[in-house]
Amino acid sequence: MPVRYAPLDSTHVCRLARRAAAFWLVLLLVVAASFAAAQSDPLPSWNAGPAKQAVLDFVAATTTPGSPDFVPPEARLATFDQDGTTWVEQPMYTPVLFCLARLKELAKEKPELAATEPFKTILSGDRQAMEKLSDADYQQLGTLTLTGVTPEELAAAVRAWLAVARDVRWHRPYTELVYQPMLEVMRLLRAAGYKTYFVTGGPQDFVRVFSEPVYGIPPEQVVGAINAVKYGYAKDGRPMLTEEPRILGDTVGPGKPESIHIEIGRRPFAAFGNSTGDREMLEYTQAGDGKRLMMLVHHDDATREYAYGADSKVGTFSQALMAEARQRGWVVISMRNDWKRIFAWEGE
Repeated sequence: MPVRYAPLDSTHVCRLARRAAAFWLVLLLVVAASFAAAQSDPLPSWNAGPAKQAVLDFVAATTTPGSPDFVPPEARLATFDQDGTTWVEQPMYTPVLFCLARLKELAKEKPELAATEPFKTILSGDRQAMEKLSDADYQQLGTLTLTGVTPEELAAAVRAWLAVARDVRWHRPYTELVYQPMLEVMRLLRAAGYKTYFVTGGPQDFVRVFSEPVYGIPPEQVVGAINAVKYGYAKDGRPMLTEEPRILGDTVGPGKPESIHIEIGRRPFAAFGNSTGDREMLEYTQAGDGKRLMMLVHHDDATREYAYGADSKVGTFSQALMAEARQRGWVVISMRNDWKRIFAWEGE
């Protein structure tokens, strides 16, 4: 027997229509409120707290006309260390990993490298033996693998390696191991008229390859360890530069403020680091007039990233640095407490 439905009267229809309209209105308001909240918070990957507030207060104070701490647009400058400050540096600095991979390729062309120290030890893959190598030994590694080619050839080698290399822990490209909270700080500063610079101990021509697509920092705003280059001519007469085995500038410790003066020519109003190698850059920044922002990333989250400090040769954060930060009023960023998420892909 067919089911018969009673016809709806106009009153019932109106009541259903009002309920439906009310439902969609509430849903629209919820979506709009969520969107507005996301738009109003330029640092969504940060937990509420002193570190996040320090960034927001600094930007507001230095860019609001009439503020006693107002900074003219042409003087707005912020410097960032890279390794350990804006991307992962454990268990080994990424530029060193590139040099190790490049050494293996060169050893295929020059087998004698496998019998020559320190390359013999490095090619053995014995981590304990490699840890005993000196800074001078690793400088030889950099000289061999980063020089003798044109900047364009080096850039091509870096791009090719980055396209296939994967981190041993997350098995992701190194350019995905970037800290989302620091990307948000960079974008906020640039939106407020600040120029953002890298001042890194890493090889300048290595970082320049990916600084713009990954961080939004153009290559001319990358200050790093730089090799001399020599002008000459290719076989076809084309002018060219060749990376020379001679370092022109050291960008670790005192070398950071020295390089800032030489290559940038302005003292930054904000500086971001994570290790003892960044101390002098933060001191130099704070020594300027007006409101300044000095921040140090503290790696204290072994679950989502790594936990290390004074006991690590990579990204050393000594007790002396922590004491100086507290004494001088620098902001120490706790990865565990201050960052809601560390990577853009976290939670996938």
